[in-house]
Amino acid sequence: MSNTSEYSTKQANKSLIPIIIIAGLFFIFGFVTWINGALIPFMKTINELTVTQSYLVASAFYISYVVMALPSSYVLERIGFRKGMSLGLIIMALGSLVFIPAAGARTYWIFLLGIFIQGTGMTLLQTAANPYITILGPIESAAKRIAIMGIANKVAGALGSLIFGALLLSGIDEVNEKLGTVDNADKIELLNTMADSVVTPYIVMAIVLFVLGVLILGAPLPHVEAEPIEETDEKTSKTSIFQFPHLWLGVLTLFVYVGAEVVAGDTIIAYGISLGISGEEAKFFTTFTLMAMVFTYALGIFLIPKYMSQAFALKASAILGIILTFLIVFTSGFTSVIFVAALGVANALVWPAVWPLTLEGLGKFTKTASALLIMAIAGGAIIPPLYGRFVDTKTIDLVAQGLSEAEATAQAATSGYWILLPLYLIILYYAIAGHKLGLKK
Repeated sequence: MSNTSEYSTKQANKSLIPIIIIAGLFFIFGFVTWINGALIPFMKTINELTVTQSYLVASAFYISYVVMALPSSYVLERIGFRKGMSLGLIIMALGSLVFIPAAGARTYWIFLLGIFIQGTGMTLLQTAANPYITILGPIESAAKRIAIMGIANKVAGALGSLIFGALLLSGIDEVNEKLGTVDNADKIELLNTMADSVVTPYIVMAIVLFVLGVLILGAPLPHVEAEPIEETDEKTSKTSIFQFPHLWLGVLTLFVYVGAEVVAGDTIIAYGISLGISGEEAKFFTTFTLMAMVFTYALGIFLIPKYMSQAFALKASAILGIILTFLIVFTSGFTSVIFVAALGVANALVWPAVWPLTLEGLGKFTKTASALLIMAIAGGAIIPPLYGRFVDTKTIDLVAQGLSEAEATAQAATSGYWILLPLYLIILYYAIAGHKLGLKK
């Protein structure tokens, strides 16, 4: 018994350093990802965009996961895990530097290019880190390990949102008021000055990412492989990724989940502003969402798998998301904002639960499946602009009915959250039945 206990302790200690390193990467993921909540209203002002156009910030970032996930898988096969992570960090640093000419020209597509390049580097990191942490230990406790990663991710996201909110959104209300009263020359000068505020923080970000990219080359990260699928009563083994229906449903579930998570985190600042809340107050709202997620991640670490299965956590998350959707739409003002932030509780355990449920039993197909799951992050590129499109269209209709621009925008922004309802219904189906399809239990 003592030898078994001693072995388990050694195994846990052996995994500790890799877990800490991967947690550091998830911290970087969170910091870079969740500054988009501050970037969206910032870009809307300096580039004079519609709501739909402003959410292309999210699209440019998350669409990189579709374009680059499979190439990233190929790159990792060729150059290995450590070098792949180093390359990903350096690519992200290069994307940060693109913000310098983008600010100088105040040209939206150059900003979007920089965001896409950052997303490309992030895709390489995520393609390695998510399956790695999933199979680093027992599959039954994978959600617990991913929840730890989630805490690192969301704490960094809250920090990034606060820092960039303070840097980019300070004085945005005054700028928006002045834009309608000054002449064209003064307006250009005002917007150029505001655009320049991104230069220093992105130079600092580029330096930090480049240094980390060099340092990660010496990181002690052991090689791990997924457990193969066991065939008990079949003479032939699985020969194609298309023989796993639970995988494809898992990809769909992750797609809609990321869309829901990004809507909750990236729209909340702009939503608060549309309700008449000042930018100085609204800049904290993304942090509310992320702190709700951190609390729930911590709860998940305690509960999973000892008191709650991964499937049950997913089911409870989906049901809560459905309830909160109704509460957002049928309340108003700051109360509605609080319910948007509370979506962080509904969203927190979805990612940690979907990954192990989807990768279970895939064996040699795990790496390809992981790339497909990373591609599903593109839900963050597709769904937020759909929300923005709905808000723009609804606003025009309400103005035509006689409402003021401010009243119409507020009502439309609230109604837009109906988009979340079908997303959480899909997640609920996967939690109840979808994750079991095609698997022998």
